[in-house]
Amino acid sequence: MPDRVALDPAAAARDALPMAGASSVISPEYPPDALASRLAADIADERREVATFAFCDSRGTLLGTRRILSPCTISVDLPLRRIVADAVLLDAVRVVMAHNHPMGEAWPSRADRDVTARLARALAAVDTRLIDHVVVGRDGATWSFRAAGLL
Repeated sequence: MPDRVALDPAAAARDALPMAGASSVISPEYPPDALASRLAADIADERREVATFAFCDSRGTLLGTRRILSPCTISVDLPLRRIVADAVLLDAVRVVMAHNHPMGEAWPSRADRDVTARLARALAAVDTRLIDHVVVGRDGATWSFRAAGLL
């Protein structure tokens, strides 16, 4: 299954993050932790590694999503250029990411830490901030880069 991208709000709400009419998904009423939790819940039961992204504007309105499904269970190749291009295309200023470890714990690997740093730098180059990257373990437990002070 190829990666799926929903670059309009209606498709984003329908395909990846049912928003139940909410227009702002990152706001004082709906903090980034809640959006990260929704992304994490969306991929918690996947049997292969999946990465999912939510792109938001400065008010926290969801502009679109991208979901990347790996052909294997132990890694997912993140196309950083495509993710940055999505942010630019959508004029997003905030991005929230989640990915799962279907065969392991929620603890981030060295590769997870490296790609997060690379993605944060790449997004910053286009004035976009990576708000959080949540890792989801096989048991549904999560680990947040934001909560750990790494973003």
